[in-house]
Amino acid sequence: MFFWQGGVQPGLHAAFTDSAAGNLALNLGRPSTAAGNRARVETAMGVAPGSLRFMTQVHSSTVAEVPAGSGNWSPPEADALLSPDGSQALAVLVADCVPVVLADRSGPATGVVHAGRRGVLTGIVPNAVAGLRAHGARELTAWIGPSVCGRCYEVPANMRDEVAAAVPASYAQTLHGTPALDLPAAVRQQLLDAGVDVAAVPAGSCTLENPRLFSHRREPGAGRLAGLVWRT
Repeated sequence: MFFWQGGVQPGLHAAFTDSAAGNLALNLGRPSTAAGNRARVETAMGVAPGSLRFMTQVHSSTVAEVPAGSGNWSPPEADALLSPDGSQALAVLVADCVPVVLADRSGPATGVVHAGRRGVLTGIVPNAVAGLRAHGARELTAWIGPSVCGRCYEVPANMRDEVAAAVPASYAQTLHGTPALDLPAAVRQQLLDAGVDVAAVPAGSCTLENPRLFSHRREPGAGRLAGLVWRT
């Protein structure tokens, strides 16, 4: 169920699911199946049923917050979700884009980010970091989860040039020498430029290459995996 799981500090956890957890996106396949998969993940996390907070991801630069005690939760249109007091279990869904989990080692704040090509270009990762810092986060650590790698994410040359002009680390070539984008490297650069510590990325985390992971490029509509952060 978990591609990787780790303890950030006592009682604070981060994880990324794999395809064994099933599709977690309500807009793919049967919503009831995805809802059941979400319930199984919540049980594995040890959080209350229905307490995992998602967002409606739209490839934007918008950051949303989950207030403490948000009982009647309606997922906002956003691509970063923050819990300023760290009380909310957060989830981000991907199937080639980059999932980022953020946690403050000096305080309670947590966050998750969905960084695709547009999000990298428009600064969703720096925006999320700034949002957490506005709530007092000072010692942020980030975990970059499974996503398509620079060897596999082929794009037109003009698209590569546009993104690389903003984030040079994104410039890449495929194994065949064609233009590509390395979004995990771009996200890592943005995090480091923002003064965020970046934890080790699990091996074998290219979604296109690893059959344990969902990939929209390999199999459109197959499912979405999740990046998670929560307290127990």
